[in-house]
Amino acid sequence: MTNVIITRGQKQDICPELPDAGQCNYDGDCIQGKYSRQGQGIMTGKCVDFNNNVTTCEIFGWCPVEEDDQIPDPPMLLEAENFTLFIKNSITFPTFKVSRRNLVEGITTSYLKKCTYHKHTDPFCPVFELGYIVKESGQNFRALALKGGVVGITIDWDCDLDWPVTYCKPVYQFHGLYNDDNNVSPGFNFRYAKYYRDNGTDYRTLYKVFGIRFDILVNGKAGKFDIIPTMTTIGSGIGIFGVVSIDMSSLHVNMQIILLVCGTEVKVTLSYSKIPAPRRHPPGPLNVENAKRIEKIFPCNRAHLSPDPLDMNKPQCNGD
Repeated sequence: MTNVIITRGQKQDICPELPDAGQCNYDGDCIQGKYSRQGQGIMTGKCVDFNNNVTTCEIFGWCPVEEDDQIPDPPMLLEAENFTLFIKNSITFPTFKVSRRNLVEGITTSYLKKCTYHKHTDPFCPVFELGYIVKESGQNFRALALKGGVVGITIDWDCDLDWPVTYCKPVYQFHGLYNDDNNVSPGFNFRYAKYYRDNGTDYRTLYKVFGIRFDILVNGKAGKFDIIPTMTTIGSGIGIFGVVSIDMSSLHVNMQIILLVCGTEVKVTLSYSKIPAPRRHPPGPLNVENAKRIEKIFPCNRAHLSPDPLDMNKPQCNGD
């Protein structure tokens, strides 16, 4: 909470509505039993004086009505700029069975008592000064304290688990959320009331509180080298050369892959070559003498060499 509007001594009674919600000229403008969306009670059907210059509809509700058009300036708790915020966060990567906290190695009890976060000098301290958070989000703390606002704190975990797990550490970033001056409803506020009874009559004190809300967003990403999917991918890539038609007389491809496994460099060299096909001469006339010699050695080719493949005087082969 950085600012507040207090309406004291409200009780269930009749009183004039605010001009923005129920301005009128005569009783006919105020329908008995009707409730205005911007109003603070149910109309009684009368048009009464709000002040010497304005008349509004009379209502039954918590009276006197809250007037929130005058926000205290300067903010009532501007010193909140020096307040601190302690964030405790943890994240788990179940695939790799790794869990981490933002209280990383090197953070001790004595260190927590004296450290405050700074992106250069103390990037892992989980204690944040509100003024520093607002400044890093690109906003002005005084303006934010006046009407309230929302700041996003992002905690990013981007972990390469091929390295020791101690290298998996959070990175903090800060963002201003919907605090544009052109916004229809700028700032952040809420209301609450404290009820009490005096001489048998119920009263309440209504508080409209302005403050800074922090939305903490956690993003996590982790990865680790695995030889099996890597070699599967490489094998799929090599398979491409077997299905792609390459119209070249000669092709020679060298691929060198450097794998880093736990700090050890492993080199895998893959080669692919295409050997030119031998020249084929056009077929000439069948040489009968050569055909007979081939037939004696390979009788099963007789059907393909004999001018008459149905000649039954020649030996037959299985499958002919």
